[in-house]
Amino acid sequence: MVLTNIFAGFGGQGVLLIGKLVAYAGMDEGRNVSWLPSYGPEMRGGTANCSVVVSDDPIASPVLSMADCVIAMNTPSLDKFEANVLPGGKLFINSSIIDKKATRTDIDVYYVPCNDIADQLGNPKVLNMAMLGAYLEATKVVGVESVLQALLHSLGEKKAHLIPLNRQAIEMGAESIRK
Repeated sequence: MVLTNIFAGFGGQGVLLIGKLVAYAGMDEGRNVSWLPSYGPEMRGGTANCSVVVSDDPIASPVLSMADCVIAMNTPSLDKFEANVLPGGKLFINSSIIDKKATRTDIDVYYVPCNDIADQLGNPKVLNMAMLGAYLEATKVVGVESVLQALLHSLGEKKAHLIPLNRQAIEMGAESIRK
């Protein structure tokens, strides 16, 4: 099994964290992983993306030009990376802020209302977890519990109280594509 991914958005949307969590969870599950971030010099509002590979076999290169899955959290990311989804792959679109539809017909497309889910939960910072939930539901690349364990490691014990909220966002994201 090998799954290649590009997660993209603007700074502050948590796309780099999504990538890190998938990579850490894959590593915890005994897989080979790579995580290669790319971002502009701005702290928030600049472009950000990362390439993540999860594989049962050694990974030759972390650099991706095409991917099995692409997450687009904003319109510029959709415009830039839709063409990079391999035929038969998966494209995840944050439908809360992207008002256009995918143009490809040879891929599976999931419209996930990330910002709306985060608003329902009362915390705009969990929009990335909603998207992560949809991605995990569609790919089953790693388990939710492994991701939450990676999140706990990333947040630290002082912020462990945020895990239930993040779990809820993941579940709501997953539910949004089950319909």
